[in-house]
Formats: sequence, structure tokens, C-alpha cells
Amino acid sequence: MAASSLSLNWVSTTSCKKLNLPHSKELPRDAAFCLRNTITCSRETASNDESNCKRRLLLLKIGALTASASLLPASPLFAEEIPKNYRAFVDSADGYSYYYPADWREFDFRAHDSAFKDRYLQLQNVRVRFIPTVKTDIHDMGPMEEVISNLVRHRYAAPNQVADIMEMKEKTVDGKHYYTFEYELTSPNFSTTSFATIAIANGRYYTLIVGANTRRWRRYRELLRVVADSFKVLDI
Repeated sequence: MAASSLSLNWVSTTSCKKLNLPHSKELPRDAAFCLRNTITCSRETASNDESNCKRRLLLLKIGALTASASLLPASPLFAEEIPKNYRAFVDSADGYSYYYPADWREFDFRAHDSAFKDRYLQLQNVRVRFIPTVKTDIHDMGPMEEVISNLVRHRYAAPNQVADIMEMKEKTVDGKHYYTFEYELTSPNFSTTSFATIAIANGRYYTLIVGANTRRWRRYRELLRVVADSFKVLDI
């Protein structure tokens, strides 16, 4: 999940799993976008040559993405245009997608499959995880109010936190059911407010959480709601 880095001794790798799509771009959900060309820079490469080498790799990646977008057919994955100032994250291998603010950066969040955060506000982030389950639908977990209350108060809240649930709703998209809810966790020194969306598909229980410091929640609430509402599970 961590973003790849370049050093004085690197080799480009082939990636067929996750796609970050910019505003207004789309690719089919079953597309296997692979960079198969390999460029190598040795430790003895001079600084100018190293820069040229990196530039060639960047151009190669851009060219491959452009070619893939033009050759592959249109997809209903994003039937609506990606909202302005957002990007789309698509994990066709693990079966989910969502939007995130375009200026956020990818980072590693322990035990999660993907995560992005504001570059300046560390508590303002989105993360997704999934675990195996024998259930086939979110309704199998029980009534919405009971499921969400149990999650927030007994799974999300730490022993020293007070949990408060402000909103909960259910929606159905393409025959798949989702619970989305807003909640606040208050600690002695600070509090956070978040949206969470949960769903079950592909033998997995998926959870997306996007949140911020409670002091900033009113300002960023609607921006983060777009992220929570955009979460979709895909057939794999």
C-alpha cells in the first residue's frame, strides 16, 4: 500500500492492482493496468543521467496510462463524473472504490488496506479495511441501529472515550446495501468526529472511516461526507 520511491538504485515494477484516477477520468473496473517496461539506474549513474532516467520513467508511466485510457472501453464504475477537487481510488483486486480530496496523500495506516490524509492535518484522513466474513449482506449483522450502536460504543471507542452517534442511514446501490453513520469520540484531551460506511460483499466485511478533529468538523463536514457516500464495493 505504501507509495513507491525512487533512489540511486531502483527498478520500476509492474503494478496491476490499484488505480488512482484524477478528476473526470475513468477506467473499467476489471482493467489490469500494468507497467511492463523496466528502466534501471545504477548507483554509479551521474546526477544528470539519473534525472534523465527518472524523467523517462515518469514519461513512460504517463504514456501507458494515456494509452490504457484510450484503448479500453468505457465503464459504468463511475457513471457520474468524479466531483471537482476529488480523485477516485479503485482497488479492483480487493473489490472497492471511493473518492478522496485531490490534495490528500497516501499513507500507511496500521491494519488497513488503503489510506489517505490531509498533508497538514494528521487527524483528517480516510482509511479502508476489510476482514473475512461468512455473512453475505450487511442486513445479516442485524438491525441498523443495533449494529451501529455496538460498533461505535464497543469497537471504535477506547475505554477512556465517550461515544455519541449523531446520524445513521441506509442506502442501496446496484443491489448492495450500505450503512453510513456519523459519530463523535471524545477523549479527556481531544475529540474526533467521523463518518463511517460499512458493507458486505465478496466474503468480506468492509469499513471506510473518514474523519477530522471535532473543532474543524463543521468546516469540513460536507467535504468528508462526499468521501463516505462515494464508497462502493465491487464484484471480484
